[in-house]
Amino acid sequence: MSATTTPQLAPPAPPRRRRPWVRLAVLGVIALVLAAIGLRGRLPAPGDVLDALGGAKYTWIALAVVLQVASIESFALQQRRLLNSLGARLTRGHVMAITLAGTALSISMPAGPAVSTAFTIREYQRGGATREASAASAIVSGLASIGGLALLYAGLALAVLARHPDGLLSWQPLLVVVAMAALTTALVVAGRRFARRPPPEPGVGPVAGNRVTRVLQSLLRAAGDAWRAGAGLRALDWVFALVYATVKWLADLFCLIAVAEALHLPVGVATMATVYLTVQIVRQVPLTPGGVGVVETALVAGLTTAGATAAGATAAVLVYRVLSCWALIPIGGIAAVILRRQREKAAG
Repeated sequence: MSATTTPQLAPPAPPRRRRPWVRLAVLGVIALVLAAIGLRGRLPAPGDVLDALGGAKYTWIALAVVLQVASIESFALQQRRLLNSLGARLTRGHVMAITLAGTALSISMPAGPAVSTAFTIREYQRGGATREASAASAIVSGLASIGGLALLYAGLALAVLARHPDGLLSWQPLLVVVAMAALTTALVVAGRRFARRPPPEPGVGPVAGNRVTRVLQSLLRAAGDAWRAGAGLRALDWVFALVYATVKWLADLFCLIAVAEALHLPVGVATMATVYLTVQIVRQVPLTPGGVGVVETALVAGLTTAGATAAGATAAVLVYRVLSCWALIPIGGIAAVILRRQREKAAG
């Protein structure tokens, strides 16, 4: 009688690893398609745009690159200072990688800001920050960004009035900025008062209800803890957050001005700043990922209205958007890959 043999089972196939480069390429294609749809029929002939690019001063383009790097660096430094003030210790390179990856998500995906914020909070927690500190840094950063934009617009208005007492910027964007600044101030004041209240003890409060109710209660409790941590920051930390946010916006503005100088656009600095700030206010409404199509169209329209040729304005906007938006998608993808490999190396 022969012994029965147990059939040998084949080893399970190793799990398929995600290919970030494929996902990155898909996001890049989506961004380009959205840009093409938004700009269709609104651009001059490609030959005219290439002629304008051929006559560019590339020393100004190099300066624009440096200014865009400074804008991103300002945001990363703001995040690192906030995290340090909240008790987390992340290296400068780590925060910069998270910033680049989060920016790429924000400008390349539907509901990008929400996805980017969730990604950033998760990465900060993986870097050693608490959930409250990670969420608080995102809240404070968002408020500081609004405040920095309002401060920049107010500074431009004062500069225009100092040179031309009869001149005034368009009242519609100014009204939006005033409303943004008032809302930001009210939130900060209310938050600092809320921070003085003692936090609720663990387990205190209603816990009855269905699963949805419990989840909502947990989310509200977590949001309250994060808001309490952020509002409890020192006044100096809020000042630095606002300064870094203002520098971020200012460096981005000067990047556009440098590109305009490179393309010989006959547009003054004050007019350029007005066009930029108006477009940035419109951009706060997330109509498309990263404002793709909307920002390009608005900038080209604003620059041509200010006196630039259609070819020159289009060339300048394309270069500026490559530096401030489109190039950040692959760079952020590379940063995300580096973060993942660092986690895998630390785990194994």
